[in-house]
Amino acid sequence: MADDRTLPLHDLHAELGAKFVPFAGWSMPVQYSAGVMAEHLWCREKAGLFDVSHMGQVLLPPDADTALEGLVPADILGLATGRQRYGLFTNAAGGILDDLMIARRDGDLFLVVNAARADHDIAHLRARIDGVTPVTDRALLALQGPMAEAALAPILPIAAEMRFMDVRVADWAGAEIWLSRSGYTGEDGFEISVPVDRAEGFARALLPNDRVAPIGLGARDSLRLEAGLPLFGQDLGEDTTPVEAGLIWAIGTARRAGGDRAGGFPGADVILEQIARGAPRKRVGLLPQTRAPMRAGVAIFESETATAPTGTVTSGGFGPSLGAPVAMALVAAETPEDAPLFGDVRGKRLPARIASLPFIRPTYKR
Repeated sequence: MADDRTLPLHDLHAELGAKFVPFAGWSMPVQYSAGVMAEHLWCREKAGLFDVSHMGQVLLPPDADTALEGLVPADILGLATGRQRYGLFTNAAGGILDDLMIARRDGDLFLVVNAARADHDIAHLRARIDGVTPVTDRALLALQGPMAEAALAPILPIAAEMRFMDVRVADWAGAEIWLSRSGYTGEDGFEISVPVDRAEGFARALLPNDRVAPIGLGARDSLRLEAGLPLFGQDLGEDTTPVEAGLIWAIGTARRAGGDRAGGFPGADVILEQIARGAPRKRVGLLPQTRAPMRAGVAIFESETATAPTGTVTSGGFGPSLGAPVAMALVAAETPEDAPLFGDVRGKRLPARIASLPFIRPTYKR
């Protein structure tokens, strides 16, 4: 895929001093003049504004909930109006085709899918569901951080009334805004779908607030890594089951063995068996014990001399909030939590230890 698609706010990002990189077919702002470290810490302390318009936005008819349950293990029939839920498209082997957000609103189901999988996901939905409508005339922004509500409420007062995973439709100067209290940083915050022709005005209404700063793709990745949030294509994939990925919580009780609507989604036999008896691998947090980061692809061993790896780093880098490198890995399920581990970094076995996820305490408004 050519990396030549530009975000609706591309010119604003350039005006703000963004450096651009190709990502999932899009030209994306990776950082601004302050740099990734400063942007990361700003978001942890104040409110960061992200442009995530590369994500796919999709509408389904309200009565598509039963058909959608044939594609995901989430409880969609039990999803209340005004609420959203994390979901997973699975395949026949129990692997993950993509992860997504699913919201029930008055009159429709609203989905947000990953940019790199948007075309795949839309085709996947259309093979099973009638009335699938990609949304092509709206930008998507995310305002994340402990001061997000204080920054957004003067513009959208309804924001102050929302709790984590609420969704609302609001008016801003005559523009219909689709709002959810969610995000991808481990912080409180909002995702905001805005008509393309009003998106720059909305962003400019937020940016003068001294709590708000633009944040790029680089800090988005380090923020989600510290928050223990998996990324499709790295921590999740078609050969990784939800159980291995530590996402059992995303499988609704009604869809599990003994539930009212047990199974009925692709790979249910594999996934439900793993819930009952365990999976061969598990996603864990890793804290490297030197200053050298362990990045995706680093092989993990149980000793300095072991010849066969026990796992692989799926995401890794420096955690600015911790002041140290952090990583996530898929390792053999039998690996003890207190086992000394070693990552092969450029031919050297460097020590690491398993740590609980997330690395930081989330600040979602419950």
